[in-house]
Amino acid sequence: MSGGITVRVLGDYGPFSRIGKSIGYQVLINGSSYLVDCGSPLFQQIGGHGLKTLKGLVITHCHDDHKRWFSDLALFNMYAPDITERVTLLTSEEINRQLVQSSEPALSRSLSRDSKRVVDLAYETYVDYRMLGPRARYRIVVRDEGLGKSSLAIVDTNGNPAGPDKAKIIISRKYGTLRMLFKDPDYGEWVEPECFYPFSSGVFYEHDMNVFRDPTGFTIEAFNAPVWHGVPSIGVKFKTDKETLVFSADTCHDIELWKQLCTEKHVIKPVMPFSEFEAASIIHGDINDFVERIWSRERFEDAVRTFDDAITIHDIAVRNSVVHTDYRKLPNTVLRKDCVILTHSPDTMTSEWVLSKAEKTFRINGPSFFEVVDGCLYPCDADLYHKEAGRYFVGYRNPSGAHYLYENDKLLTLSAKEEPDAGRLLYRADLYEDISGKYFPVLLNSDKIYQERKDGRVELLEITNEGSKGKIVDNIRGRLPGLHSERNTKPE
Repeated sequence: MSGGITVRVLGDYGPFSRIGKSIGYQVLINGSSYLVDCGSPLFQQIGGHGLKTLKGLVITHCHDDHKRWFSDLALFNMYAPDITERVTLLTSEEINRQLVQSSEPALSRSLSRDSKRVVDLAYETYVDYRMLGPRARYRIVVRDEGLGKSSLAIVDTNGNPAGPDKAKIIISRKYGTLRMLFKDPDYGEWVEPECFYPFSSGVFYEHDMNVFRDPTGFTIEAFNAPVWHGVPSIGVKFKTDKETLVFSADTCHDIELWKQLCTEKHVIKPVMPFSEFEAASIIHGDINDFVERIWSRERFEDAVRTFDDAITIHDIAVRNSVVHTDYRKLPNTVLRKDCVILTHSPDTMTSEWVLSKAEKTFRINGPSFFEVVDGCLYPCDADLYHKEAGRYFVGYRNPSGAHYLYENDKLLTLSAKEEPDAGRLLYRADLYEDISGKYFPVLLNSDKIYQERKDGRVELLEITNEGSKGKIVDNIRGRLPGLHSERNTKPE
């Protein structure tokens, strides 16, 4: 039976943040603990004992703010004296291949147990890899032709080569990377299969989705349809008998863009005679000169359905991010505002959607989510959320509130005074500072500050020339009027 899903936000700032604590989440279900990404300082936040209890690590893609501590975690499991298990890694076939390459300098060599020799170690010595998502039916391989010679080829799962009429290798002139060009049998067009097909497609992927089943009864599965980030990436779905939690991963979520990706037909650029192109198995150039369609209709339809009946943790940017979802574009998504927690946000941001923050804990119970604070579940029912300089605030509408919320070009700004040039006034609000999930009236006097004590209580300090004095103040979350009353608060 499901006891709900608990998510600790270990880090939700991007790679360029002054605050630090890059991306990482701890998911706890039925006593099992998993990490989704490991860009945050794990040893500081979870500690060695907590890391020893992990059942697995999911990595959504290989940007460093999501995988920064991967090799350190592998080394920790290898050399900590009371750990006998390797790191259990859950990710897609392609992402695992990239992790093998990127971790090679850290993991491929060590000293023998008596420290007398330098020894080579296999990746599998450290990592117990469990595939999420299907295996590709076609892959690029290096074939040994003997006498020190080798060649590149595309083969199917049985090792049979695919002819140039079916698939081609494109070698990038910029980086020398290998990418596959594939002739889709239904469209009759050249596509890049990892972009074009959803995991559900039997044309390019095997039918086994490699869903991971935890012994306590929930599942973890990967999806790719709505994940559009450039580098190979997956989203992740945790599913119990009553809850569905989706990590959408870094992505550009825009349904109008998605429609263009699957409907626009591109013309192959004439960089070589057509007959030469048709006969070639390997081409040096830019794959975008040859791709005729980016997404299939099947991928678009899968992308739209992914978030049905799920609570979603979704990345966000402010404006003009080509690889994340712009706040201005949230109306263009298929996401439901009451089912989404925004993450990966910049240092300063104002939102009417729930914003996460490092060190917050959320609980998914059935179709709803709550914040866990001192053993109680609180609804995330504020009208606005605001992050600034490492501090976090919430606001509730009030016609005579001391703060003003403005909208300009679909972006929000918060001000303690009227500013007609700031844009269109949406409403006034009462503002509260959020400290570890507890709410306190915002302080407008710089001579007063809130300070959280080691015992978890919050003290209001008044600073004077003679020193400072303080008093314990009470959390007023759950005691705000109207819809935000105490009746909406319950023990965990």
